[in-house]
Amino acid sequence: MVFISLPHFVARAMLLVSLCCYVYEGSWERYCCCYCYLLKVILFIIQITMWKPMLMAKLVRQFSHLQPVRAQPVFYIHSQTTVTKTGEDIYLGGPISKRQIGENVSRNEKVNFLVRILNELNDDSKESVYNALDAWVAWEKDFPIGRLRQALVGLEKEQQWHRIIHVIKWMLSKGQGTTIGTYGQLVRALDMDHRVEEAHEVWVKKLAVDLHSVPWQLCHQMISVYYRNNMMERVIKLFKGLEAFDRKPRDKKIVKKVGDAYEILGLVEEKERVLEKYKSLFNETSSSKRPTRTSKKKSKG
Repeated sequence: MVFISLPHFVARAMLLVSLCCYVYEGSWERYCCCYCYLLKVILFIIQITMWKPMLMAKLVRQFSHLQPVRAQPVFYIHSQTTVTKTGEDIYLGGPISKRQIGENVSRNEKVNFLVRILNELNDDSKESVYNALDAWVAWEKDFPIGRLRQALVGLEKEQQWHRIIHVIKWMLSKGQGTTIGTYGQLVRALDMDHRVEEAHEVWVKKLAVDLHSVPWQLCHQMISVYYRNNMMERVIKLFKGLEAFDRKPRDKKIVKKVGDAYEILGLVEEKERVLEKYKSLFNETSSSKRPTRTSKKKSKG
């Protein structure tokens, strides 16, 4: 197709040269100069037209084998960006993928790892504990509420009350663990960390609003907190609130603490009233011991 149209191109080029010579007053020198340039252009076009298919074929053969080589670095870069090192990687001795962390690390190992991290923190601030918890939970698909509760038990054994408070508050900030048991655990940790007013605030805002359903165990715990910190007015107020819902104490220790609170405040009559009202708790305790003694005698006989 190129060689068929080439004569037409040359004829048109010669006509263009003739017109140029006519415009420049038919100078023979100008005619020769234009004709030489025209021949160079024609030869260049012919060379490109003839050699272009051969050059393209040669380039394709040379660079066709580079395609898989180019794809390999791209895949490698992607794999490097999707695998990052976390604290668990260091604990396990090498980088592993996100999927493998959930499969290869046991529940107890994760709990022990978190407890060890929290115990080894040099800074006991809120930010340090929160950052450690965020890094620990980053690989989890679901919020590990069960493992966190196990970690809290481990921290309680080591009496790390300050860090227990941070862990519970971090958990609550994530909208997790908003149960009566969690708030009761927070109250106990605050009390053991000598932050009684904060414990009182948590009790009033989160637990005291449902005195009709709060377990007696937590009520006894809060009465003990008030009693131990010489807050006798609060002991009596809490006990009266429970009586208003017709809730009767199940342990004589509660009655004794309430009676002592009345006595310290100079309300001896109220103390006698409470002891008289719940004297059955003291009688039940003494009567429960008697059958055991008689049973021992019968067994001996």
